[in-house]
Amino acid sequence: MNKIKNINVAIIINLVLFFLISIISIYSATKLTTSSNDILIRQVIWYIIGFLIILIMFKFDIKKIVDKSFIFYVIVNVLLVLLLFFGKEINGSKCWFSIPGIGSFQPSEFMKLILILVNTKVFKTHQKKYEKGTFKTDLILFIKIMIITLIPSILTFLEPDTGIVIIYFLISFVMLFCYGVKKSIFLIIIVLFLIVFGVFFFMYFNKQETFINVFGTKFFYRIDRLLDWSSESGMQLTNATSAIKAAGLKGYGITNTPIYIPEAHTDFIFSVYSNNTGFIGSALLIILILIFDFNLIRLIYNNDNNTFRFIVIGFLSMILYQQIQNIGMNIGLLPITGITLPFISYGGSSLLSYMIGVSLIISLSKKEKSLQK
Repeated sequence: MNKIKNINVAIIINLVLFFLISIISIYSATKLTTSSNDILIRQVIWYIIGFLIILIMFKFDIKKIVDKSFIFYVIVNVLLVLLLFFGKEINGSKCWFSIPGIGSFQPSEFMKLILILVNTKVFKTHQKKYEKGTFKTDLILFIKIMIITLIPSILTFLEPDTGIVIIYFLISFVMLFCYGVKKSIFLIIIVLFLIVFGVFFFMYFNKQETFINVFGTKFFYRIDRLLDWSSESGMQLTNATSAIKAAGLKGYGITNTPIYIPEAHTDFIFSVYSNNTGFIGSALLIILILIFDFNLIRLIYNNDNNTFRFIVIGFLSMILYQQIQNIGMNIGLLPITGITLPFISYGGSSLLSYMIGVSLIISLSKKEKSLQK
């Protein structure tokens, strides 16, 4: 138990360091663009609320939160539907509700966490019903999880927000794989996916008129934007990579970014931070991220409760993908998908969802016996 306590302390220290890096980077980003200092103040407030949530969650019965996760799932799906009609449109997407005096609220960010809890609940129920897994029972579980994942995915895709849809499916696939679903099921899905994927891109590259008729002009340009990275084109990619390359060993210093970077405080916060702190600062941030992820892995291996492990696995798969995707797209190795860097990029909804996730994990690691009842 002392080992788990030490890991939890290490995670909290990590969060404090993320907070400092986030504030410094956002402050620098506000000087680079026309953004006001309001976003800096809001990020500080969201972090304070997040740390308070971690303290408050110790008083909650985590077992009840997992058991009632379907209620949250339904509520957020309703919000995703309402977004299509009443959402605030930003850059052609309706992903946010505008709340006067507070800012924007993005339901899809919380759906990622809720999906982890709902999947965990389904696994728990399935284990009780089927003690020994067969191809049939595993296929039933796979279909259930895919239906649960597909509903918010369709609604989020219509906003449109392709990046978060990818995260939804990644969470569910990783959790299913770690649950121990038969590998033959995954093999079948991979083959089907490759066929659909092949037909999709054949149409995109060779039958563009048909593609636009089927999927629409907006979706065509979304794919076109996604593929900008492969030809190293696009202002976002060019400016972001140029800022990182120009930084050298020590960088230009805080607020001294000489290159304009679009979405500097969100999608491309890593480019701003790298330009300010250089290779040394970038390496330090990556090391901190690896330490944080490693501590989550240690929690998985130091806890035998399946419910707890599924939640940590889902959370880890979510942030690990976002870390790789965000840093990868900032340095030009991966497509630009609008994925933010967890705990560093500005964003109230995303930050609060991560902090709630951490609070659940820390609280569960101290109260794991309650989940066995």
